Amino acid sequence: RVLFVQSGGGSVQAGGSLRLACDVNVHIFSNCLGWYRQTPGQEREGVATISGTGITYYADPVKGRYTVSRDYNANTLYLQMNDLKLEDTATYYCARGRPGQRCDSFSFDYTGQGTQVTVSS
Repeated sequence: RVLFVQSGGGSVQAGGSLRLACDVNVHIFSNCLGWYRQTPGQEREGVATISGTGITYYADPVKGRYTVSRDYNANTLYLQMNDLKLEDTATYYCARGRPGQRCDSFSFDYTGQGTQVTVSS
């Protein structure tokens, strides 16, 4: 069963914006959902989550620049990224919040295939 289909991403200059989208399987869409990112050789870093009721949580490095949202009609999760910085370069994954964990714990189980975001100067 396919749970996530990601789209968006790409290359942008510093200060620019990108939007990531993630089509989520209807059977898990009501869960806590979110995004994390990872660069080669580094641990995954939780970026943002949104609860089933729409409460959002953000990691400190992206607060004020990123916005996570969900479209309940389309079963789609979004990540709007503004004022991108070089250090935002990473592969971004949409994911389900691990059941039994707080949505602001940035703990995930099932994940999407990932999409590359590259920010250049």
